[in-house]
Amino acid sequence: MAQWRGVGGRLRGLVREAAKFGAVGAVGFLVNVVVFNVCMHSFQLAPIRSGILAQTLAIATNYVGNRYWTYRHADKHRIPRETSLFFLFSGIALVLENGVLALSHYGLGYTSALADNVAKNVIGLGLGTAFRFWSYRTWVFRDRRRAPASGAVGLAAEEQAEDGRQLL
Repeated sequence: MAQWRGVGGRLRGLVREAAKFGAVGAVGFLVNVVVFNVCMHSFQLAPIRSGILAQTLAIATNYVGNRYWTYRHADKHRIPRETSLFFLFSGIALVLENGVLALSHYGLGYTSALADNVAKNVIGLGLGTAFRFWSYRTWVFRDRRRAPASGAVGLAAEEQAEDGRQLL
């Protein structure tokens, strides 16, 4: 019975983490879509250039949101390492997202504004988001590995419970 309570607690923690990650991602998505379309239609930039500029601004926005809200309880002693890994994995996701756009636009010849937005902001972003969620929680915003007795000073009980999060 205690085992099921542990699984339920981990599941609740994972759902809470995914919801925060999603809220931060929604802000990043808005930045990404707006900047992409402004670059494409107002400044007449090429689709891939527009996508890279838009996603770079969204990555910066997402770092701030994830560092200071979603994963605020994560170990803060390794911020240089965390920042490097965040931008490395975000760069990989940038290649995934814009690779789908390039394949659609240049490889398959779907060149309308709608096709570019679907390729980049639906299919590419979906693949990139799944990759980022996995990589950030696995490698970037790692938990402090402390015994419960040492605890995390100053954190609410809910955040202390999140501190021991695990994948199911």
